[in-house]
Amino acid sequence: MSLPARSILFVPGDRADRFEKAACSGADMVVLDLEDAVLPDHKVAARDTIYQALAMLAEPRFVVRVNSLGTPWHEDDVWALAGLPGLAGLMLPKAERAEDFVDMRRAKVPLHALVETVRGALDLSGLCGAEGLVRLHFGTVDFQVDAGIDGDREEIDAIRTQMVLHSRLAGLQAPVDGVSVDLADVEGMARDAARSRRFGFGGKLCVHPRQVAPVNAAFSPSAASVDWARRVVDALSNGHGAVAVDGKLVDKPIVDRAHRVLAQSESYGVVA
Repeated sequence: MSLPARSILFVPGDRADRFEKAACSGADMVVLDLEDAVLPDHKVAARDTIYQALAMLAEPRFVVRVNSLGTPWHEDDVWALAGLPGLAGLMLPKAERAEDFVDMRRAKVPLHALVETVRGALDLSGLCGAEGLVRLHFGTVDFQVDAGIDGDREEIDAIRTQMVLHSRLAGLQAPVDGVSVDLADVEGMARDAARSRRFGFGGKLCVHPRQVAPVNAAFSPSAASVDWARRVVDALSNGHGAVAVDGKLVDKPIVDRAHRVLAQSESYGVVA
C-alpha cells in the first residue's frame, strides 16, 4: 500500500549533482526547484538541466516546482517538462485559484499547490477544486511576509486548521506543513513535525537532507501505537460491536483509526 509522502525535500534545479543524493536521502518525495532556489539569470539553464535528468529516467521519480503563474518562465517550464518519463508531478508556487492549474493539466501528472499568499489561504475551497490537484503544501515563510505576520507557530495556526479541513472536505491528501528554517536544530525539527502531525498534516517540507529522518519518524506510527492497533483489531474480530481495550471503550471510529495505523505501519515499515 502506498501512502502520501511524509518528507518532501527540495533541491535546487540547477544542481544536477544533488539530484541523485536527494533521491537516496530517504525522502518520500524530492522536488526539483525552478523557483526560489534558482536565480533569474539561471532559470533557463536550470530548466534544461531538469529536462535532461527527467528525460533519462525510465519511470516517474521527481516532482518539479515550476515558476509561478505570470512570470516569464512559467509557461515554458510546463511545456518543456510535460510528458517526460521521470516527471512524477508538478508543484505550483503561490497558488491561489483553481484556474491557475489549467495549463499544468496537460502534463497529466499529479498537481501540488503551494499556498503562500493571503489570497490563496482565504479561498481554499476554490483552490481545492482544481482538477488534478492532489495536495496542498503550506509555504509558511512567504505567507508570513505576504500577511505581515511575524511568527510561524500559533500566529498562523488558524490557516493550518483551515488547510486540514478543506483538504479533508475535498478528498485531497492530508496537507504538508512548511519548513523549519533552523537547519542545525534536528530536535527542534522533530518537535515541529510532531506538532504538525497533531494538527492533522500528513507531511512536512524539508530543505536539507538532515531534516528527512526526524520528519519521517514524526509522521510514522510508533511501535507502541502499532501494538495498540493490532490489539484493537483482534479484540473486535469476535464480532462484538463494542469492547474495551486497555480499559477504554473501543467501537467503530476507534477501529477505523486502528486500521489506518496498521496501513501506515505496513507502508512505512514500522514493526511493533
